[in-house]
Amino acid sequence: MRRHRLGTIATFVVALYVIAAIAAGVVTLVTGKLDAVWWAVLREPPLDRLPATWWVLLLLLPVVAVQGWAYRQILRGPARGGPQPRERRVTLLRWTLYLNAAWSMLPYSVIPWTWWQGVLGSLLQLATVVLYFTVLRCSRWLRPAVLAGGSLCALAGLAESVADGLGHPAWSLPVMRWTQLSWPAWMLPVLLAQARDPRFSRATVWLGVLSVTTSLVHPSVIMTSWTSDDELPVEELIWTLFRGVSVFGPVWQARSAHDLASPPPAPAPRPARAPARRWPLPALAVVLPLLPVVANLARGMPFWHGPRGVIERFLRDDVGGYLAMAWLALDLLVGIGAPALLVLAAVLRRTRRLIRGTALSLVLAAAVGAAGVLTTTPGDWGFPGDDLTSYPDGLFADNGEIVLTGGISPLWFSGAFLACALVLLMGYAAPPAQRLRHHVLVTATASAVLLALLPAADHARGPVTAAADCEPRTNPDTYAYEEPDLTSEQRFVCGVRKNTVFRYAATTPDQVILAHGRRLCGVYTRNDAQEVARLHAAQGLRRDDLAHPLAAICPGAAAVVQAETDAQNREFEEWDADARRMCAATPRHRPLIEPARATRVEEPQWTDYGVMEAYGTPEDDYDPGGMELLDEAQRNGLVAARPGHLLVLTHSDFDVCVTMETYTRRPPVETRGWDHVVEVGYRDAGDSIVIQDQAGGQELPDLALDGYRGPYRIRVHHAWFPWKGERERGQRLLIMAFPGKSDRTVTYRKTDRGW
Repeated sequence: MRRHRLGTIATFVVALYVIAAIAAGVVTLVTGKLDAVWWAVLREPPLDRLPATWWVLLLLLPVVAVQGWAYRQILRGPARGGPQPRERRVTLLRWTLYLNAAWSMLPYSVIPWTWWQGVLGSLLQLATVVLYFTVLRCSRWLRPAVLAGGSLCALAGLAESVADGLGHPAWSLPVMRWTQLSWPAWMLPVLLAQARDPRFSRATVWLGVLSVTTSLVHPSVIMTSWTSDDELPVEELIWTLFRGVSVFGPVWQARSAHDLASPPPAPAPRPARAPARRWPLPALAVVLPLLPVVANLARGMPFWHGPRGVIERFLRDDVGGYLAMAWLALDLLVGIGAPALLVLAAVLRRTRRLIRGTALSLVLAAAVGAAGVLTTTPGDWGFPGDDLTSYPDGLFADNGEIVLTGGISPLWFSGAFLACALVLLMGYAAPPAQRLRHHVLVTATASAVLLALLPAADHARGPVTAAADCEPRTNPDTYAYEEPDLTSEQRFVCGVRKNTVFRYAATTPDQVILAHGRRLCGVYTRNDAQEVARLHAAQGLRRDDLAHPLAAICPGAAAVVQAETDAQNREFEEWDADARRMCAATPRHRPLIEPARATRVEEPQWTDYGVMEAYGTPEDDYDPGGMELLDEAQRNGLVAARPGHLLVLTHSDFDVCVTMETYTRRPPVETRGWDHVVEVGYRDAGDSIVIQDQAGGQELPDLALDGYRGPYRIRVHHAWFPWKGERERGQRLLIMAFPGKSDRTVTYRKTDRGW
């Protein structure tokens, strides 16, 4: 085990940090406040609505462990026994790297970030790049790449800081789009150069790779949590903890400085190479990943995966930034055949590690493609203009709809990748003497699991109708909802997808659901007591509950459902006939003077909420949807009006028998036989006075006089009457309209027989 110059001091500092974190946790449990432990571990204010409970402290334990490890890696110094670097430029690079690591660890929640700090950080980055260029021992082409990529990264950061200080002027917007590419442009060549330089250990290089990975995964913008006041901020908590463990960048910089003053690591043994095979095997391995590429490009589709599945949606919506751009680049590279180049490199070099890494990459790509297809649902998409900005116009959108049928399915890529991985592993596998026991165990277990998950030949996957496919869709031309045109089998599948009687996974093929439905139809039709009992014991289904779900594909169930529907229709028809008989039995009103128009409405009226209204030309500052006029009508219990709006109240639970009368002059007041009579003034009626229930009721005859636009007086009469039929009682309503200028509300009669 290698010892380091400052290892004891580093261990002591880490112990103090862990003790302080534990003490802060105890304070949190005692006081019930997270401030102490949150500042001690994450150096920022605690999240709102986050409870100070034991499980939150458990979530902080991995953060404390990772940060303690990072502090020791940074503070332990170089390994003992190494010569002190004599070159001035190496010493300058080491101290510049230490300063970079310290700069990265500054808590900006305590020390507010300003634009000039960004300028200083960019200048320090530029100095580090120049020193790396002079110190690295690597290929000639790598050193200029390090200088170019690092200078681009430093200048991009400098431009971003200056733009922030100037308030983000218009010229800075195109610059900001390119700053996201500058960090990988610097890290990729410098890590390759460190891997070629014998002074840097393999662990240091992999820490740099881990630093790049965590920076790509981390969101590029501040996330907004759409949670209610009493809901736990889960997303904010996850990203806060992720920020707490994102310490690999400073560790990589400090380890790089340590390595420059440490003894050089022992040279790695030359990797063993597998024997070359006859040309058909490597040719097959290279051609297999190209087959779906050719078919996809022939259809005009350069992308492998496209906007489908939960993985792509997570990277696009929740992560964004570097990783979203990297995913888009990976999607394009795989779509144009980059895996074939990786396979070509593997079969040419034939090292065991490269062969296994290539096969693993192909298997992972196959799994990602399969997951994308299996987790794609149409309802996950919003408007294409908002969601598909990264893809070329029209490639995945057509007439406002998401289209994923331009190329071949990613499942074809998955099949080709798996076949290629199998060829590599079978053709270039290690001899039996070199196969480790745990490798054989893992391979056998993975093969058994794969075989267990493969579908049987008679259960091949068919089409899957999602619940969203059964919902009405908006016509892009008329913007009206239209029911989908479905067959009887599709109606059954849609009913099952939305019915709680059956419990199928969302990915269950339609043919499996139909086969199960037909078996249940046989049980329902035979109605064998023992068979029904077994069904209830095995699946928890009762025969009576199957009639409606099976009606679309089962004639016996359809007959029962049709009989129930006919019985309900007869009951409704009898109910309506009873209402018509009730209104026909009410005495006709005999006007005391000749009306201009009188109509006895034959059909009984029904209201949802006991309100019927008429609209004319309301005032500009009046909201007809407000409650002012309803409150006024409820004060007299029958009717209210204001310019352009008339409102009549009835009881919502009983049918209303209506008579409408229009007069050219004021008729005499009639109160005999009526329980409630109220008269109001109505202005700005317009060309018609059509009263109806605005929730979808029938329009009553027009009360307006031909050619007369008002003002009117509206007199409403209401009375209850008994009925020996099913309704027990009903309502009579007589509405009169005649010219009149008064706006006064007059109640002529109001008895206690109300509702």
